[in-house]
Amino acid sequence: MAVTIISKSSKSFVIMLFPLLVLLSYTPNMVLVRSDNTTITQTEKDLFEFALNFAYLECEFFLNGALGYGLDVVAPKLVEGGPPPIGAKRANLGPLVKDLMSQIGYQYTGQLRAKKRIVKGFPRPLLNISSELFAQLMDNAFERPLVPPFDPYVNEINFLLASYVIPYIGVTGLTNANILLETPTAKALLAGILGMESGQDGVIRTLLYEHRARLVDPYKESVEEFTNRISELRNKLGREGLKDEGLVVPKELGAEGKVSGNILSGNNDSLQYGRTAPELLRIVYLTGNESRPGGFFPKGADGVLAKSFLASYIYFNNYN
Repeated sequence: MAVTIISKSSKSFVIMLFPLLVLLSYTPNMVLVRSDNTTITQTEKDLFEFALNFAYLECEFFLNGALGYGLDVVAPKLVEGGPPPIGAKRANLGPLVKDLMSQIGYQYTGQLRAKKRIVKGFPRPLLNISSELFAQLMDNAFERPLVPPFDPYVNEINFLLASYVIPYIGVTGLTNANILLETPTAKALLAGILGMESGQDGVIRTLLYEHRARLVDPYKESVEEFTNRISELRNKLGREGLKDEGLVVPKELGAEGKVSGNILSGNNDSLQYGRTAPELLRIVYLTGNESRPGGFFPKGADGVLAKSFLASYIYFNNYN
C-alpha cells in the first residue's frame, strides 16, 4: 500500500478545499453564468431561454383573444422589436370568459418578464396564431377537413378549445425541466411558473368539462371528443407515447381507476406528465419533427436549445 505524507500546511489546505471538492463531485457539469446579478447554470439558462418561446406564444394568444391587442400594447419593452404575430385577433367572448382569458394573458406577461430577468433572451419570434393555423390543427386532429374550417375566434367554445391546445404543452415541458435544475434561483422561478401554468390549464379544462357533452356547432362533435382528438394529436406528434389525455377517459385510465372524468391529466399515480424539448418542438411545429419548423413558429423557435435542432434542417435545405 502506498502511503503519501503531506506537510501540516498542505493538510490544512486540503481540509479547507474539501467542501468545494465534494460540491464539484455532485455537479460535474455545472458551469455558472451570471445574468442580471443572478447566478444560474448554463443548462438552466438554456432551459429558461427555451421557455421564452412558449411564454411569447401564450401571451399573444390570450391577450389578443381577450382584448384585441397583445404585447405591443401591454408590455412593448418585452417585444424587443420582434415581428407581430400572424393572424392575431379578438375573439367573440362573453364577459366571464373574456375576464378569465384576459387574466391569463396578463399572468403570462408577468411570467415572461420574470424569465427575462433571469436570462436576456431574444426578441419575440414570429408566431402564427391565425384561424387558418388552428383550422389545420383541428383537421389533423380529426384526420379529415372540418367544414367550415375551424375558427377559434368565432365564439367562446371554439376559443376555449383552441386554448386547450396551448398551456398544457408548456406545463409538461416545465415538469420535465424540473429535474435538470440545480440552483435555488432557477428552482424558485420554475416552481412559481409551474404553479401558475398548471392552474391556468386547470381553469380552461374546467370550463370545457362543464360543456363536455355539448356539440360544437356545426361539426356535430362533442367538446369531449375535440379534447380527446387534440390530446391524441399531441401524443402522435410528440412520438413518446401517452403523455396527454382529454376530458373524459376510459375508467381504467382515470384517477385510481375509479372515474372517467379527467379534469386534470396525469399518469397512473395522478402525477403530471413531462415532455422533453424535442417533444415540445415536434408538437408546436405541428410537423412531428423538432428540426422542421412550422405551426405556431413558422421560422422556428429561438434560443440556443431550439436552434440546435434547427441547424440540421437548415444544413439539409441549403446543401441538398
